[in-house]
Amino acid sequence: MIYLDNAATSFPKPEKVYDDIYTAMKEYGANPGRSGHKLALKAGRAIYETRELLCKLFNIDNPMNIVFTYNATDGLNLAIKGLLKPGDHVITTSIEHNSVLRPLKALEKIGVETTIVQCDSRGSININDIEEQITDNTKLIVTTHASNVIGTILPIKEIGAIAEKNDIVYMVDAAQTAGVYDIDVKDMNIDILVFPGHKSLLGPQGTGGVYIKEGIEIMQMKEGGTGSKSNLLIQPEMMPDKFESGTPNTPGIVGLGAGVKYILNRGIENIRNHEKELTRYFIEELKKIDKVKIYGQCDADKQAPVVSINIGEEDSSEVSYILDKVFDIAVRPGLHCAPLAHKTIDTFEQGVVRFSIGLFNTRQDIEKSVEAIRKIVKEI
Repeated sequence: MIYLDNAATSFPKPEKVYDDIYTAMKEYGANPGRSGHKLALKAGRAIYETRELLCKLFNIDNPMNIVFTYNATDGLNLAIKGLLKPGDHVITTSIEHNSVLRPLKALEKIGVETTIVQCDSRGSININDIEEQITDNTKLIVTTHASNVIGTILPIKEIGAIAEKNDIVYMVDAAQTAGVYDIDVKDMNIDILVFPGHKSLLGPQGTGGVYIKEGIEIMQMKEGGTGSKSNLLIQPEMMPDKFESGTPNTPGIVGLGAGVKYILNRGIENIRNHEKELTRYFIEELKKIDKVKIYGQCDADKQAPVVSINIGEEDSSEVSYILDKVFDIAVRPGLHCAPLAHKTIDTFEQGVVRFSIGLFNTRQDIEKSVEAIRKIVKEI
């Protein structure tokens, strides 16, 4: 199979990821932080090493400011719902994933005000439109780094500067960029960074995390055993224990660490250039095919390796089905859990066929995909 659904989950993973997960389960599958025996200590050290690797990747000073979650959705809910209170105002954009929009809509019921700034039909945003929406009670600006539908990359450093100037918390959803694009939380003025482990960080499903800048007060979403301050009946305030109740996904976190280590060793710039080259080639070839409409920037320098198309008026799910059953090509059709993004690019009724390129895709994969699209066009 040609796998082009990496924006959902990267596949395959580096062999070391599989190996390290297996080793963690078989050789030290004990409960970290809950005992003093050697297996528990080894599991705890392995988890801490993953925190350190993430710090290196995102230029974070303190590993304890990274909270492990089960995915980006889990992290976004934690950060959004734990930060905002009745009477607060939050600014976001029209190309956000439902993992941002649905928590915000839920909070509107308790008196949190949301402003959604409109992006243009290519997913670009005018940062002045964000600044103009700031009010006295604006507590948070939350944006994606890159659209999961069309890949458009937002100017997060510039948005972060606006947030810093106005003493507003800035949260970035890095679901489509972490592991491929440079993210420096200090240089970009990012107060809260949310990332999944299972996409371009090359870890397994069920992993992710949140970086929370020192001094930002967030309420935990759950309480329970942390292995620390067990004499108390209240949740400890110390990081990251405050947010990590219960037994962690040790094998998954170890696998995430192996993925991050692979990225650091290979070089994030090398990974990005490989994916950009394939994206650029794919877009250039698609432009030559009649009846194919490409959405977004149509520029590999301005978008993540996500290319969304439609073929005439054909249903996106039908095209995806043909690609899978006839050509053995895996893509994702539909609305991609981002209905406002589809309204922004005027595909809410039809959806789109999304091709998302990953580290292990080849030029041959793209050539075969282009040829498959040509054949489908001829048949309709």
